[in-house]
Amino acid sequence: MVNAIINYIKLYMSNNKKYWKNLAELNSANNDVFDELQNKEFVQEIPVDEFLSDKDNLANSSTSRRDFLKYIGFSTAAATLAACEGPVVKSIPYVVQPKEIIPGVANYYATTIGNGYDFANILIKSREGRPIKVEKNKLAPDSKSANGRVHASILDLYDNARLAQPTKDNMRISWFGFEYETKSELEKISASNKEIVLLTQTFASPSTKSLIEEFKSIYKNVKHITYDSFSESAALNAYQSRYGVRGLSNYDFSKSKVIISIGADFLGDWQGGGFDCSYAKSRIPDNGTMSRHIQFESNMTLSGANADIRVPLKLSEQKLVLIEIYKSIVGNKIQLKSDISLNKKTKKIVDELIREIKSAAEGSVIISGIKDEHYQSLVLEINEKLNSYSFKPSNTILTRSSDDQNISRLISRMNNGDVGALIMSGVNPIYSLPDSKKFSEGLSKVEMSICFSMKNDETALASKYVAAANHFLESWGDFELVSGEFSLAQPVIRTLFDTRQFQDLLLIWSGNKTSIHDYIKNYWKANILGLDSWNKALHDGIYYKTSSSGLAKRTKNFKHYGKTFIINDNNSANSFELNIYPKTGMGDGKHANNPWLQEFPDPLTRATWDNYLTISEFDAKEMGLYLEPSTFFNQSSHDANGGLNGKYAIIKLGDKEIKAPVLIQPGQARGTLGLAIGYGRYQGVKPEMMVGVNAFTLYNDFNPVQSVEIIPTNEIHEFALIQLQNTLMGRGDIIKETTLKEFNTKKVEVWNSQAVVSLNHIETPVSSPDVDLWQEFDRSIGHHFNLSIDLNACTGCGACVIACHAENNVPVVGKTEIRKSRDMHWLRIDRYYSSEDSFYDDDMKKDNINGLGSSLSSFGELENPSENPQVAFQPIMCQHCNHAPCETVCPVAATSHGRQGQNHMAYNRCVGTRYCANNCPYKVRRFNWFLYNGNDEFDYHMNNDLGRMVINPDVTVRSRGVMEKCSFCIQNTQAVILKAKNEGRPVAAGEFNDTCACASACSSGAMRFGDINEEGSKIAELKKNKRAYHLLDAVGTKPNVVYQVKVRNTKNNV
Repeated sequence: MVNAIINYIKLYMSNNKKYWKNLAELNSANNDVFDELQNKEFVQEIPVDEFLSDKDNLANSSTSRRDFLKYIGFSTAAATLAACEGPVVKSIPYVVQPKEIIPGVANYYATTIGNGYDFANILIKSREGRPIKVEKNKLAPDSKSANGRVHASILDLYDNARLAQPTKDNMRISWFGFEYETKSELEKISASNKEIVLLTQTFASPSTKSLIEEFKSIYKNVKHITYDSFSESAALNAYQSRYGVRGLSNYDFSKSKVIISIGADFLGDWQGGGFDCSYAKSRIPDNGTMSRHIQFESNMTLSGANADIRVPLKLSEQKLVLIEIYKSIVGNKIQLKSDISLNKKTKKIVDELIREIKSAAEGSVIISGIKDEHYQSLVLEINEKLNSYSFKPSNTILTRSSDDQNISRLISRMNNGDVGALIMSGVNPIYSLPDSKKFSEGLSKVEMSICFSMKNDETALASKYVAAANHFLESWGDFELVSGEFSLAQPVIRTLFDTRQFQDLLLIWSGNKTSIHDYIKNYWKANILGLDSWNKALHDGIYYKTSSSGLAKRTKNFKHYGKTFIINDNNSANSFELNIYPKTGMGDGKHANNPWLQEFPDPLTRATWDNYLTISEFDAKEMGLYLEPSTFFNQSSHDANGGLNGKYAIIKLGDKEIKAPVLIQPGQARGTLGLAIGYGRYQGVKPEMMVGVNAFTLYNDFNPVQSVEIIPTNEIHEFALIQLQNTLMGRGDIIKETTLKEFNTKKVEVWNSQAVVSLNHIETPVSSPDVDLWQEFDRSIGHHFNLSIDLNACTGCGACVIACHAENNVPVVGKTEIRKSRDMHWLRIDRYYSSEDSFYDDDMKKDNINGLGSSLSSFGELENPSENPQVAFQPIMCQHCNHAPCETVCPVAATSHGRQGQNHMAYNRCVGTRYCANNCPYKVRRFNWFLYNGNDEFDYHMNNDLGRMVINPDVTVRSRGVMEKCSFCIQNTQAVILKAKNEGRPVAAGEFNDTCACASACSSGAMRFGDINEEGSKIAELKKNKRAYHLLDAVGTKPNVVYQVKVRNTKNNV
């Protein structure tokens, strides 16, 4: 009987199945309401139960189109997935799209990133509701353009290691419970008169500052302490003492004639970075002039690599240089006691430099990275005395604000039991504090600890409450990064997880029922905008106004007057000066779980997936840390596959010690070491990302320079470098260089000669059609794309590399594959050291080789970098040759040339013979040895549904066994053409400009992309520039990438 009933039910159900496609179809009475909602903007959280059950509520809700479509656009399949793939399903594209969304066409939203370390005004490219790429906001100042980390930050949005909801004692809790319990605790602690401390990143946010003041008015004994993981406290104190504003001095290097940097990597992360844009403008020869840059430093940095003169010095010697300049420019207002002095060579350079400073007068500028308030004060006075055009105290940088003493006092008060509640946002002190053990002990004594974090990181694990925090692309915010320059941040996607931003909870704890969107909007209307439009400010992402809060006025005399500066060499015979620094790719470690940044090659060492101890070759040999070159019979410095090896060393500082691999760095000052922060993360990151050592452990007293002992070991570490050839070996045709004097006084044929071949015994330029192997096409018809790269403006920062990854779905392959030279970068930035003191000397040495013996010895010597070499950077990608040797050898025509100058790849035709890679003289083609997506062997972002949401739908994800390479972002050039076609018009002038991802990301303007057939276009001018040349032009490939000769402002060719 039972079986009969079951069979009847099955039969009835199979004959009466009913499917619904969306909520409107489920309840047809709601159709009109959905049509009305489709045209509303969003500001409020969706009341889900009421929303789905009440027609009147549906009509009156201020729910957004984005939220609305989330509910009506899901198919039955999406609903089925919801249990296990919730975050992904929330962002599945809709069925009925908003009118501003056109499938296949990107939308752009202006926003701002401000994570406490990186601050930038950006655009977000969104496809069908998915943010997929960071772009430059051309309305914003160049100094706030995106660096490589900002470009990579979009991948953090789709990190499946993110916290999905709040926790208490590492157990999940609802937001209702979280809010109720924490507010009750705050009220209790406030009544007990114990301190409530807000320990946060520097927000540089006017509205957040106002909100914190409101919070202080509600609760008693509240203190707000900002904490920057890599401190600028000394410079902040000096600036505040002089100008009355807690900020950092700003500089415009485009106005400089002479730039003197003493220990400041201003092309890196010094004072928050962003100076490369103005620097590059002064470095491009214009009317016969360009700036002259002299760098004094210990570590080899990006700034030192781009300098005309670089002098490697220890910190004590750098201080002497600064005081010498001060006395010569300002006068003898200070006293000096020192047991060391500058050597003759350095003293000669300094004396000549002082003459240049006096000659250039207002065109000179001095900057310093010395972490001492008094030395920073000297710098301010020198620039004031010079009346430097580049020095801009009226535009104060507000992105750093921490005070080292406040942090130290907080730790003491926590351990004394004086702190009742500690609320942390945007910081990870247990990882980044040098005395993290004391902080952890103090945290355990705090009654209530709350950590706002995206990951279950070191500090989150030790906190009682963890508030799962929004990504910046899910958040509202505002910023004043530089005094008078305001910007807004808006969410470009609904929260993927059950997360909140810090300001949401501040409002709740303060009893303010306003949404954070409304709070910011009201604040701006009352305090910033005046009669100007909120919608326009939100659309532009940037707003300019004279701000009284950040305007610097001279308030006091300098504290250093009459002070005696004592400089001693404190290092003993067995000790070294350790310089702790932030790496270009990793920064302070916030992005440690980002595979794009882990695989990003360091601009100088070319190493990936590691930090390491940099040391000079001289010291490495003295300390027994040098590995001899490998031979046919013995593997030492390199394995058989070419992978670089290095010894481990133990670094001791008091009772602390860490073991790190040693990498020999040309240009490292003798007696000094370098070690990058941002690595050694072991919480909140995937196992693959747990690499390197934590340099913050040695960051005592927030001082990046420490005297340490180094103990060598015989353990071997395997590095993963993408470049093993360090020198040009005198091949001046690869990176063409000249001096400013030669550039101005000699014919172009002298310093930018074109290769020639013999035609009927007559020297003929290799570019002439008369010596072509193939018939020349008429390329003046239609569009023809070129890319220009100015070697004077390229600083080697690598933002273009990350932008290329994001735009073209370049896979991450991991350290093991990189070590085998199987990297997949479509764009690389080759770095070369000179073997002699300069590249000019290298060329002379090669040209003067005479005989076999001289050849063998000289070429062998040219393989080794100088102790203090000149450095050159050269971005290399597919050159899109008009006579491409790759195209002629492909047996299946998978690679071919287009009429618009692009070398095409048909991936579904490629059979992986790799003939094209063998025939490419530029070595820019990459082979997919494995399937890198959906493969557990490569457990990076392409191995999970959430991570794959960053994939650009316009670019094919390549499969195993095919070649891939730069495409000149053909998807973007085609999009321009199709847009014009759909609108019934020709392509507008300048519409192709910088549509290539690398050119779009280049903040310094070194890369320019466009159509050379467009009359008057920038790219057409650059192609005809007298500095323009083609890489390896003697081969006759006729590339569509053109380089501009590098000009150095040196004297006597050095």
